[in-house]
Amino acid sequence: MEIKAIDSQIAQAVSALKAPAATARGAGGADFVASLDSALKSVSANQQASAGLQRQFQLENPNVSLEETMIAMNKSSVSFQAAVQARNRLVQAYESVMNMPV
Repeated sequence: MEIKAIDSQIAQAVSALKAPAATARGAGGADFVASLDSALKSVSANQQASAGLQRQFQLENPNVSLEETMIAMNKSSVSFQAAVQARNRLVQAYESVMNMPV
C-alpha cells in the first residue's frame, strides 16, 4: 500500500471529523490537523529519500554506501508502519463514534 492511499483515507477521516466541529473547534483542532499533515509529509519524504538512495546504490554511486541505504530503508519502513497504525486507530475511533447510539 502506498502512502498516497493512506493519505487520502486519513484526509477523508479528518475532513469528516472537522466538518461538523468547524464551529465548535478551538485552536487545538487546527494543531491536530497540522501535526497529522506534517507527519504524513515526513513519512513521504522518508520514502522518497529511501527510494533515491536505493536508485543511487543500484547505479553504483561511490558516494552511497550499503549501510546508509539500508538505514534509510528501515527508517522508511518504520515510519510507514507507524502511519498505517495511526490511520487504523483514527478509522477505528471514527467508526466507534459513528456507531454510538444517539
